[in-house]
Amino acid sequence: MAGFTSITAPAAPLPLANVDTDKILAGEHLKTISRSGLGAKLFSGLRYDEQGAERPDFILNRDPWRRAGILIALDNFGSGSSREHAPWALRDFGITCVIAPSFADIFHNNCFKNFILPIVLDRALVDQLLDDAADPSRCRMRVDLPTQTIARANGEIVDFEIDAQQKDALLNGIDEIGGSLAFLPQIERWERASQLIAPDIPLDVPSS
Repeated sequence: MAGFTSITAPAAPLPLANVDTDKILAGEHLKTISRSGLGAKLFSGLRYDEQGAERPDFILNRDPWRRAGILIALDNFGSGSSREHAPWALRDFGITCVIAPSFADIFHNNCFKNFILPIVLDRALVDQLLDDAADPSRCRMRVDLPTQTIARANGEIVDFEIDAQQKDALLNGIDEIGGSLAFLPQIERWERASQLIAPDIPLDVPSS
């Protein structure tokens, strides 16, 4: 999966706090282990009525936000259960950056695992971006990870902070497995040394 460098796209406003993972992706859609196709189920309880028809007033059902690549929400985004399907659905829809005043810890970590950039900003700045995002003539923004900036439609630049290690992993498309494999020579040396210490313990687990 590709990492994250920058995105220029419409930003969709979702001025709601405590948006939990069940609202992001309802439990009925968790039976699959495929990441593909979940974008159509994103926010299904808000996007569709009881007959499965689109609700015309929901932001992602309207142009230009049907092509949103950025989502702006309020406090504690991604609360609730730890389902990793939630960031899968966001990414499959095309959203690779979420901006909010705060995130639930597990969801925040799951974003990085799936190369989605979660940006934490002060509430006053989030409110300004929400105002931009609600206007189709101003909703297009550029988020640039190398410079850690958000370019608003009016030309103003907003800076954001990010952990240096998480930034590096996003830029280079390195997930947890890839990060571990970076230490493969050290792991192999440890395995050889452990065989000298405890030679009766096999390195390979026999297949069942």
